[in-house]
Amino acid sequence: MKGSIIVLLFFAAGCVLGVMNLLPFSLEGSNLTMYILYALMLQVGISIGSSKNLTQILKSLRPKHLLIPLATIGGTLLFSAMASIFLAQWSIFDCMAVGSGFAYYSLSSILITQLKEASLGIQLATELGTIALLSNIFREMMALLGAPLLQRYFGKLAPISAAGVNSMDVVLPLITRYSGKEMIPVAIFHGLLIDTSVPFFVSFFCHL
Repeated sequence: MKGSIIVLLFFAAGCVLGVMNLLPFSLEGSNLTMYILYALMLQVGISIGSSKNLTQILKSLRPKHLLIPLATIGGTLLFSAMASIFLAQWSIFDCMAVGSGFAYYSLSSILITQLKEASLGIQLATELGTIALLSNIFREMMALLGAPLLQRYFGKLAPISAAGVNSMDVVLPLITRYSGKEMIPVAIFHGLLIDTSVPFFVSFFCHL
């Protein structure tokens, strides 16, 4: 949760700097966001490839465990699509692009802003990227705070699914505590698959 609060504080500071025109240059039309995106994608690859226990984790898994990330993706996209009923300004595909962040707020927000700029313009694209940032941060925070209740009322797999990409890092200690140590390989495998799916799903729905 500390990391999410720090991200929100930096986001708020950026808004203040932008409103007050305190930056010496404009980010509009620059390639800076794309370079940041490249750096984030590099980080994703490094984090997956450098996992020392990756081989051991894969060996301990069974085909049925693939159903967990599939359920996470399907449920998230379904409810994101339903959200478009109440958000007249945004299309069903815009809402599904936001949901496709799966709590990976840094990557999804930048990617959505970059990909939607051509069709929506910089202002609306930035607004949609901001929605992605906040909604995915809230998902992470709700998974952190709600892990014991999710496990109690919906079972051991619920905190894993709710955590999205964070089931393999930020929320993993709580998953271990409430769902049990036997869920660690499942949670890490779930997080890895969801992590790699984010750029594909976000890009797909942004182009529809």
